[in-house]
Parts: sequence; structure tokens; C-alpha cells
Amino acid sequence: MAEAHQAVAFQFTVTPEGVDFRLSREALKQIYLSGINSWKKRLIRIKNGILRGVYPGSPTSWLVVVITTVGSSYCNVDISRGLVCYIQRCLPERCGPYRTPQTRALLSMAVFSTGVWMMGIFFFRQTLKLLLSYHGWMFEMHGKTSCFTKVWAICVRLLSSRRPMLYSFQASLPKLPVPSVPATVHRYLESVQHLLDDEEYCRMEVLAKEFQEKTAPRLQKYLVLKSWWATNYVSDWWEEYVYLRGRTPLMVNSNYYVMDLVLVKNTDVQAARLGNAVHAMIMYRRKLDREEIKPVMALGIVPMCSYQMERMFNTTRIPGKDADVLQHLTDSRHVAVYHKGRFFKVWLYEGSHLLKPRDLEMQFQRILDDPSPPQPGEERLAALTAGGRVEWAQARQAFFSSGKNKAALDAIERAAFFVALDEESHGYDPEDEASLSLYGKALLHGNCCNRWFDKSFTLIAFKNGQLGLNTEHAWADAPIIGHLWEFVVGTDAFHLGYAETGHCLGKPNPLLAPPQRLQWDIPEQCQAVIESSYQVAKALADDVELYCFQFLPFGKGLIKKCRTSPDAFVQIALQLAHFRDRGKFCLTYEASMTRMFREGRTETVRSCTRESTAFVQAMVEGRHMKADLQDLFRKAAEKHQNMYRLAMTGAGIDRHLFCLYVVSKYLGVSSPFLAEVLSEPWRLSTSQIAQFQIRMFDPNKYPNHLAAGGGFGPVADDGYGVSYMIAGENTIFFHVSSKFSSSETNAQRFGNHIRQALLDIADLFQVPKADR
Repeated sequence: MAEAHQAVAFQFTVTPEGVDFRLSREALKQIYLSGINSWKKRLIRIKNGILRGVYPGSPTSWLVVVITTVGSSYCNVDISRGLVCYIQRCLPERCGPYRTPQTRALLSMAVFSTGVWMMGIFFFRQTLKLLLSYHGWMFEMHGKTSCFTKVWAICVRLLSSRRPMLYSFQASLPKLPVPSVPATVHRYLESVQHLLDDEEYCRMEVLAKEFQEKTAPRLQKYLVLKSWWATNYVSDWWEEYVYLRGRTPLMVNSNYYVMDLVLVKNTDVQAARLGNAVHAMIMYRRKLDREEIKPVMALGIVPMCSYQMERMFNTTRIPGKDADVLQHLTDSRHVAVYHKGRFFKVWLYEGSHLLKPRDLEMQFQRILDDPSPPQPGEERLAALTAGGRVEWAQARQAFFSSGKNKAALDAIERAAFFVALDEESHGYDPEDEASLSLYGKALLHGNCCNRWFDKSFTLIAFKNGQLGLNTEHAWADAPIIGHLWEFVVGTDAFHLGYAETGHCLGKPNPLLAPPQRLQWDIPEQCQAVIESSYQVAKALADDVELYCFQFLPFGKGLIKKCRTSPDAFVQIALQLAHFRDRGKFCLTYEASMTRMFREGRTETVRSCTRESTAFVQAMVEGRHMKADLQDLFRKAAEKHQNMYRLAMTGAGIDRHLFCLYVVSKYLGVSSPFLAEVLSEPWRLSTSQIAQFQIRMFDPNKYPNHLAAGGGFGPVADDGYGVSYMIAGENTIFFHVSSKFSSSETNAQRFGNHIRQALLDIADLFQVPKADR
């Protein structure tokens, strides 16, 4: 094959005169340039490691300290209090490069200055960590900031004023605190009291008291010990036991999807849109490697932990019989592409230079134009990643551990990310409400064999140029991939652009080697396993009901006029909608982040509170005055906001109980209380989607440049999954999922209840329709 020959640096033949070597200058040149590029990356990482390690100090500040020390010495002022002279006496006198008194004096002052500088860095870093441990600002009323908080904010700004790199604040972030057992147990009982009858609550109270007095003290000691030793007492166990040890299919059960901009369209050319997107993603990866991305800051002051970004690219989940592992590479120079049942390898670089969007478009168009058929077993091969994990692990070991199958699988697993070129067209047509749901379904599971669900993410390009992502969940949470996606769609629309014909700008290089077709040798036994996994995945996909819709009557603009947080408003509306749909309340999961702590991920907000149920019951009864309903709503909103703040500041319920449960399993201790708590089903699982984490454009100037967020499958078989994006001032996108196999749920019915609940709550505050 032509591409195989171009990848070889030299060839040889055996002749009667000996061995004749034929060197390929172009191949050697590419190898040389690749080596130079790798060394550049290493040097950049070393430089960034030094700059990050001394933050909030800098080499310039070190030089200032040295100059100050030397200058004071020449002015006969000893600011070292004799330490410079002591260091000078400790230096060897008659050896090395510092034999003269002047050299010894300068070296002594440099050593003293370096010590002072490092002590200053340590002091400022610990001071910043102490300041970032203060979370009182979160609990203060909007517009009523205390003097203490104002002084705190000034101090934080002063200590973090120098331009930080992505990971500059990591060493200054506080550790996630371990809550006290009595506080956690109390909050847990409060969260379930209104969901249980008196007899069930009394039984749970007895179990909780027994746990708190007998079992918990021992478990808590081990947990506190771990919190002292480990960077974060939750994250590693959460990743391992919640994600990597899960044996059910990733598709629908774990992976989630992200949608494209849905109200504007820059091009209909599939390969062109993909060329710009892939180029933007590698630009983002380059910034990530160089730590040029600014850390996310809450209110522009408090830094969020960035460690989850480390495994965004070059990462694959490798299946195992008992547990999976995440394989992360420091670099990858290609992407793996799927189209019409065939797999390809597309290089992203020519030598040390990133391919331009027009060149990438040409490569993807070559794949689209390739008429070759799939090899036996190749078309549905990716279904292995959509089925059970044990079956995939066994098949991987049996059929993909050697030969061409291993080489081809390595090309996929070692790729920067996976790309799917779909043959269908999807997107959002405001005139066709079902179009958004079909778009979501295509992203969530596709046809069960055209996504590589093990990759950190799959970039999906539809025939009409619409894009989307399917993301594996173990390596990071949704705001992380959302940060990348905002950069990609912003760069695509406002920086790279398209020609009038819809193609990428510039001229392609036709001399580029074409994409490499991956070669497989899949025996019939393996094909049977593939078919079995496909049937499992198809049954799972066919059972998912997804209802996505755009809520147009109002957005956060009207909600702010109700003087409440948009998230609390939507969560209370969800409780009202759920009660109307099912006639009862249920345990409700809302994801919040704990990224104000080092290596923090998520915490659960139990948003079905006593206050929200009181408001819902009053609304349903229909006998209360509007003023009373408004008062009940405000109490419910305040309670929800307080619960959210507690979760964000490390005082949540569920991660603490989860870790105590893990410790109990390690110690072989049985706890009926923990066993019952962790087996309770989340029949309403919700999540708000982050947006505008980076300002690629002004949303007021470009109000239609809105992505529709994303969604996930239902957590419980008889429950709902709801994600929502409060997209600007005048609209909210919802993604509601359930299972057809449950007679109790119906995603579209629940979506209609959500619409009505939002309108009914807005009407309580008598906001004129003209203002909506």
C-alpha cells in the first residue's frame, strides 16, 4: 500500500554484491522533525513545571531579591543578620569555582536570597490556601457582602494577581474536608424524613443512631487518616468504584452526549466542518500542554481545580474482567476515524506542523469518497465497547492481543480521540420538535456500533455538517468537556471560518499521504461475540426514550425578576412536574461540583427537600393565596441554595457516606445503615449544564450562538434523567430520558409537565408576558 511505503524510513534488498540500502530522505526528515517537536514539548513541560512550582513567585521576583541583597551589601547594610557571612564560612575555601572572596560573597548572597525567596513562596502559598479555605462568601446574600469578605477578596486578588497558568493554583487549593459523622447523619435524616412514613423513618433513625454510636467512629478515623495522606479522600475511590468497576455497558448507562450550536449553521459540508473542529481541538490540546489556558475562576476570584483536564486527550478506557483502567498517553499524533463500517488512521501533523483545516478536510473527504467495503467483522466491531465490560475484556484478550488486530486496536486506543463520520443528517429544526430528540438519540448511542465508547470522547460529524460529542464519564465530569466544546465552536465560528463555498479556508496539499485503512483479521468466534454485544447494546438503545425540547417562554432573565437563583427555580419546577407526573415525591439527585478543592469532582444535592415538597403540595391543593405560595416558594428556593452551597463547600451527604461504606468493606465491617443508604434508587437524576466558562464571543452580540447542552440516560429503570441548560436570558433547553420498558415513566409526558410547572411558578409572581 502507498501509505505503508511512505511510513518507512529505509528499504533494503539483498543482491549478489551484498545488501543495498535505500534511504528515504523525506521519511528521515519527518522523523527528525517529529523528534525536534517532542523535545520542544519536553522543554515546555519542564519550563512550565518550574513556573508552576514557584507560583505565586517568579524568576523575576527571585532576581529582585538577589539584587536587593547584593545592593544592600554594597551599601554596608546587612539585611541577612549575619546569615550571609555564616553561609560564606561554610563554603569550601580552596576548591571549586568560588576561590576568590568576591565570588564566595556573591554565591553566599545568592544562596541566602534563594532561601528567602523560597520561604516567601511557601508563606504566600500557605496564606493563599488558608484564604481559599474560607467559603463564607457563598452564604452571604447577594448585594450584602460583609466587610470581612471584601477584605478577603482583596487579599485573594493580591496573591493571585500575577498571570496564572492552568495548573498554577493546584498546590494552593485546600483539601476536601471530611465532615463530622453526626453532621452527615443529621443532614441525611433531614433529607429523607418527608419521603418516608413514620414507621419507616423511625426504623431508619434507629439504624442511623446505631451506626453513629458503634460503627462510624472507627470508620471515620480511617477516613480522616486518608484525608491527611491523600490529595482528595473521595476522588480515587469514586473513579474506581463508581465508574471503573461498573460491569454494565457504558453506552446509555455512563456515557453522556453534548450538542452543537443549534440555531446557527456555518457550513453544510461535512468534511469541512470536521476539518475546522479537529484543528480547533488540537489547538486546544496544544494550549493544554503548554498550560496557556486560564484556570476557571468562580466570580473571577476563586480558582477551580483543573486536574481533570489532564486526561482529556490521548485517553482510553481499557476493559478488564473485574475493573477497567484508564490508559493515558502524553501525546498522540493521529485520530481514529469510523465511516461506513471501516476504520481509518488520520495523521494530524506533517513533520512538526499541525495540519491546516483545509488539509484535514481533504483527508476526511478522502475517507468519505473511499468505496472499499468493510472487512469481515469490522462493521460492528465497535459494538464490543457498547456491550458488557466482561465480554469485551475477554474478547480483547482472546482476539486482539497479537498480530494485525492488536496493531489496529492500538491505533484506535492510542489516538488523540475518536471521530465518527455518520451517513445520516441530524440537527434542530424549530419547526419540528422531534428533530432535537432524534439528534440527541443519535449522539447518545448512534446505531450501537459507530461510536468507540471507550475513548475519552468521540467527535461525531453528521452528513449535514452538524457536530456533537459522546463522552466517557470516568476521566472527568461534564464541565470539563464543556470547556473544550466552547473553545471549539467559538474558534470554528469566529476565528477559522469558511469560504463562500462552505469549504475550509486555504488550499489543500494534495501530496499528503492518504488516511491509512486499519487492517483486521476477525475470526468467526470473535464475530459471534461482536454480534452478541451488538444485540445487548441495541436492546438497551431501543429501550431509551429521549425527549429534548427548547423552552421559549422565558429564561434566566425572568427568573432573576423573581429574586431567586435560576437553578433553584428549575429544580423546584422539576419537583412540581414530578409530583404531577407520578403522584408522589422521590429521592432526587442533582450534581454539584467540589472543584474549589484539590482534585474535587462532584457532590450530590438532595434537591427534594421538606420545603420544596411543602410548596408543591400547596400548589397542587390549589387553596392557598398567592402570597402564601410565594412565601413557600422562597423558603424552598433558599433551602435549595443552602443545600447547594453546603455540597460545594465539602459539607455534602453522599460522598462522605460512600467513603465510609468503602472503608467498611475494606475492614469487613457490616453496616445495615450504610447498605440501605447506598441502595436507595435515584428515580429523578438531574444536572445543570455549565456554559460560558470561556468568553470566545459576546453572547449579547450573538444571541443565537447557543449550544443546546447535552444529556444522559436514566439512572433508574423506572426513573427519569433530566439535564438542562439555562441558555441565556430567554430560553432553556431540556433533555429528559426514561425507559420504554417502564410503565410508570414517559419522557414526553414528563417534559410537558416541566413546561407547565415553569409557567405556573412564573405566574405566581405575576410577571407581565411582555417582560418574558
